[in-house]
Amino acid sequence: MRSAFSGLTTRGRSFLAAGIAAAGCSFALGQTDLLRVGLLLAVLPIMCVVVLYRTRYRVAGSRRLNPGRVPAGSEARVHLRIDNVSRLPTGLLMLQDRVPYVLGPRPRFVLDRIEPGGRREVSYRVRSDLRGRYPLGPLQLRLTDPFGMCELTRGFSAYDTLTVVPRAEPLPAVRLAGEAAGYGDGRNRSLALAGEDDVIPRGYRHGDDLRRVHWRSTARYGELMVRREEQPQRAHCTVLLDTRAVAHIGAGPDSAFEWAVSGAASAAVHLLERGYAVRLLTDTGSSIPGADGVGFSGSSLESADTAGMLLDALAVVDHSGGESLSSAYDVLRGGTEGLLVAFLGDLDEEQAAIVARMRQRSGAAVAFVLDNAAWTRGVWPADPGGLQARLRLLREAGWTALLVGPGVPLSHLWRHTDARFGNRADAGPAPTASTMGVS
Repeated sequence: MRSAFSGLTTRGRSFLAAGIAAAGCSFALGQTDLLRVGLLLAVLPIMCVVVLYRTRYRVAGSRRLNPGRVPAGSEARVHLRIDNVSRLPTGLLMLQDRVPYVLGPRPRFVLDRIEPGGRREVSYRVRSDLRGRYPLGPLQLRLTDPFGMCELTRGFSAYDTLTVVPRAEPLPAVRLAGEAAGYGDGRNRSLALAGEDDVIPRGYRHGDDLRRVHWRSTARYGELMVRREEQPQRAHCTVLLDTRAVAHIGAGPDSAFEWAVSGAASAAVHLLERGYAVRLLTDTGSSIPGADGVGFSGSSLESADTAGMLLDALAVVDHSGGESLSSAYDVLRGGTEGLLVAFLGDLDEEQAAIVARMRQRSGAAVAFVLDNAAWTRGVWPADPGGLQARLRLLREAGWTALLVGPGVPLSHLWRHTDARFGNRADAGPAPTASTMGVS
């Protein structure tokens, strides 16, 4: 109640002061009628406080995000709903939702009187150019009585989280170096390896071909059994993201590091759509999914769920304090062969040698090497001598190495990962901004 009386407005405090003054004057002057007026003036704001205090806990608020995950630079709509679950109508309400400053100003709404059992719905938009996870809420509601005597603020405890993921750029469908002709081509393996007697049967399902019925197992188990069909082995792909702070210069949505994060997201989503089982690996050796760093995403999950999991991880990825790529190399050395797509920052001779050795355990390898000095200066290329020497080392090891400068979209670079260019030491220099048609 002390907090409730602290919510008295200027009008409520004036009425209360006037009532007390009138009651005091009535005793001094001996006027009973003045006492009645004073009591009326003093009781009115007190009654408003009591009524408002009792009804403030009978208002429910909820929030709904549409959608809950958006790419950077896109808008999301937040829907707010206020329900009056009491038997008394509310007065004028002021609604305010807490949002981080990167999403825009705090939205405020004024709601009219809500009838008993009624509800009001309002919405607002949020937008961020920076990826991340942003809390929305808690919701604050300011209640007022019909006479404007008291204002109370209620803070709801529930809040929601908006995930701003990096933008995934659509990539052209190219034939990657070392890739089979299509999904499952050349990779099908049968579970029956030693002949008819070693077939692993399963129960008959509606729609199975009757020509695949295994009569010996049917007689043994007493129910219709069929031979298990050949199961395709999905192609694996590792997307390596270099997050070392020493390898990246600059910050903000237009920095080289954000380009690398967006590129990793684009490559992961594109390869998932093509049927690959994808995992995300960083220079620290951490892999998503799998705490052991060897699991691949997409082998048992739907592609949409897998893409959402990888994008959520990329939404919060940040610079690491490491200085070497050896942890990522250890993970790749103990893994299986597959496609390797790397987004790398600045490489010295030692790190370039480590990246070159990663190629030994991959079927095909594509590296996008960022020229951070060029991103800072705005001139492309900034250091042709040192970078080209390291790119030549990667190409000699079998990498399809491409130099990335400012203003070059990933979709243009992705075309140069075609099998006609990849995995050849004589692939020539990396495409420049002029050859890509980028000014």
